[in-house]
Amino acid sequence: MAKTALVILAEGFEEIEAIGPVDFLRRAGVRVTVAGLKELIVKGSRNVRLEADILLKDLKEMPDAVILPGGIPGATNLAGASEVAALVRKMNAAGKIVAAICAAPSAVLAPLGMLDGKKATCYPGCESDFSKTTVPSIASVVEDGNIITSRGPGTALEFAFTIAVRLAGKEMAETVRGKMLIPS
Repeated sequence: MAKTALVILAEGFEEIEAIGPVDFLRRAGVRVTVAGLKELIVKGSRNVRLEADILLKDLKEMPDAVILPGGIPGATNLAGASEVAALVRKMNAAGKIVAAICAAPSAVLAPLGMLDGKKATCYPGCESDFSKTTVPSIASVVEDGNIITSRGPGTALEFAFTIAVRLAGKEMAETVRGKMLIPS
């Protein structure tokens, strides 16, 4: 059975941080659902409008991974949504993959205590929102247990690759990376 991933879009999301993982994971055979936080048509930070598959409130099953794009005000809109916090907490407690990129690690995960005692990365400057026990990194992508964090738009495909390794296996992720002509 194919693994599943959920990408949550909030108004002001960073476009490449959402589309990159959706595209890569679908090529790797992962069933990706795009959920709009409040609307089905969601406007990104660069005014690109994307149509979500469902509204987050209509999610029926817990996916194997949740992906939180950054962007401003996208990440702060995700952080302000109690349904996002509830889902992320539930997934973390179940050991499911919680992946956040750009401002989302600091805006969404850090306030929930999910980065406490963990190594994480985020958009440069946002690490000031990490707790004192989070170990900040400047790596493009950081994995610590079930938490995957990444820096920003330029690291979106490496972020997607890392998630694909976890959901579809290294061989499939490498095959997709090769076919997409992404340098290793």
